[in-house]
Amino acid sequence: MKIIKFPVRNTWDEIVKRPHLDVSKLNATVECILKDIRENGDEAVKNYEKKFDHADLDQLEVTEAEKKEAWNACSKTLLESLQLAHHNIAKFHEAQKFTGKKIETAKGVTCWQKSVPIEKVGLYIPGGTAPLFSTVLMLATPAVIAGCKEIILCTPPDKTGKVNPAILAAAQIAGVSRVFKAGGVQAIGAMAYGTESIPKIYKLFGPGNQYVMAAKQQVSLHDVAIDMPAGPSEVCVIADQYSNPIFVAADLLSQAEHGIDSQVMLITNSERMLEDIRKEIVVQLDRLPRKAIAAQALDNSNFILVKDLDEAIDLSNYYAPEHLILAVKDYESLAQKVVNAGSVFLGSYACESAGDYASGTNHTLPTHRYALAYNGVNLDSYNRKITFQYLDQQGIENIGNAVVCMAENEQLEAHANAMRLRLKSIKRK
Repeated sequence: MKIIKFPVRNTWDEIVKRPHLDVSKLNATVECILKDIRENGDEAVKNYEKKFDHADLDQLEVTEAEKKEAWNACSKTLLESLQLAHHNIAKFHEAQKFTGKKIETAKGVTCWQKSVPIEKVGLYIPGGTAPLFSTVLMLATPAVIAGCKEIILCTPPDKTGKVNPAILAAAQIAGVSRVFKAGGVQAIGAMAYGTESIPKIYKLFGPGNQYVMAAKQQVSLHDVAIDMPAGPSEVCVIADQYSNPIFVAADLLSQAEHGIDSQVMLITNSERMLEDIRKEIVVQLDRLPRKAIAAQALDNSNFILVKDLDEAIDLSNYYAPEHLILAVKDYESLAQKVVNAGSVFLGSYACESAGDYASGTNHTLPTHRYALAYNGVNLDSYNRKITFQYLDQQGIENIGNAVVCMAENEQLEAHANAMRLRLKSIKRK
């Protein structure tokens, strides 16, 4: 970890940089795989599953028997935990339902919006070093609440051709329509283009490694919508002299263990607290099963000492973190100043893990500074807003001349004529 004391503002651009990867060769590889999937469908998907996941598959779709076997393989405690998390996630997203309201913008001119679910959505769930069954709940639950007609899920199998049991259990709890054994770029291509087995979808959701992210961005150019651009996961913790260094260290490490390209940032106005947290990280890191991964992630991380909490929140807003933890005494007033963040956790007890699993908020969030312009997945992510309008004769009389004038001045005569004809028809009556 890099310790930076009292950085001046003209150095902030360097501080907020994320780990850089050369993706030129990666993009070329992804493009070739996507082309193969588009042209050869199921056969290509199976070939890549054999090559990358070492799974020799007869069919791609998970059977009902496999789903039942997976359910029975999960412990009662895990199933109860999944159901509790699903309940909270559903409750939070149910509250986001949109109700359209008819507005009369002028006499005789009525406009309104209607929220319509995306009919076909695809969810990608990584299954590598950390099978993210929690992400199944985060993505599928709002899709079901929104009313999406077809919800499919792709996830890589293990070497025996089996999908992680908890992923299949979570899919059943959340209400996923169909599950397919496909990982990485081949899964993204299959859902974007459609194959003999895997349906083409209209919008694609889910995290993944750099290859998956590159594939999502490539297919989004011409073939399918995606949830958001994204990069490796990240957290920023703001601490003061009253923070609990044990909790803060645990929060930083919980993010660092995601992957070697994850990034953690600590911002504090207390040099003593910075040192206490640094020491505690050394102690806790040594006990982690994913110690090697977390240690490499810490190499990408900054511990920053600032003069006060106002500067701390300014730097955090400039960083625009995926996760922001305000582990300070007066977290309520500091929270009012947050303008750029994916999800915010307030106080000593609101650890990022709560949001990642069971508090109810969605953990699919913008990374890589995309929080400057993007929000995380929510119910609206699965809907489109369609506008409607109705005009009667009075409406034509009230806005018709303005429409004709504006169209004429834009030199769009057909536009002007469409309204002019209606004005004339009213005058003849």
